[in-house]
Amino acid sequence: MLKELTVTSPAFRHNGFIPVKYTCDGDDVNPPLNVKGIPEGAKSLVLIVDDPDAPMGTWDHWIVWNINPVEVIQENSVPGTEGLNDSRTRSYTGPCPPSGTHRYFFKVYALDEKLDLKTNSRKKDVENAIKGHVLAKGETVGLYKRR
Repeated sequence: MLKELTVTSPAFRHNGFIPVKYTCDGDDVNPPLNVKGIPEGAKSLVLIVDDPDAPMGTWDHWIVWNINPVEVIQENSVPGTEGLNDSRTRSYTGPCPPSGTHRYFFKVYALDEKLDLKTNSRKKDVENAIKGHVLAKGETVGLYKRR
């Protein structure tokens, strides 16, 4: 049975608003995340940040794999190998919705292995690679609306 990770951020509450600092209207750096409940035997973490409310379909903001199985992902960090997001960059790109309030899902997966992927890999590549290797998963959701 899949275990559940508890993913939180000291910067915002679950379903609360993400501070401007972590968006395109601020410093555009990743917020800090805390991950509790990492199972023994976890070899790496995967982090996917996406926005299902984007006008053209889900927008991928950050794809990171081979993160050491640690309980804290630091603010403004590169915790592992970054893949290509939908801005075609290998970095975090913060919330920047064209209109309305959008939801941003910070999804963390604990794996029983490290991934052997090219750095131009995208979310679908990572999702395919983790099949059968997820020991636990969890998420937190932040909201953002531009002023």
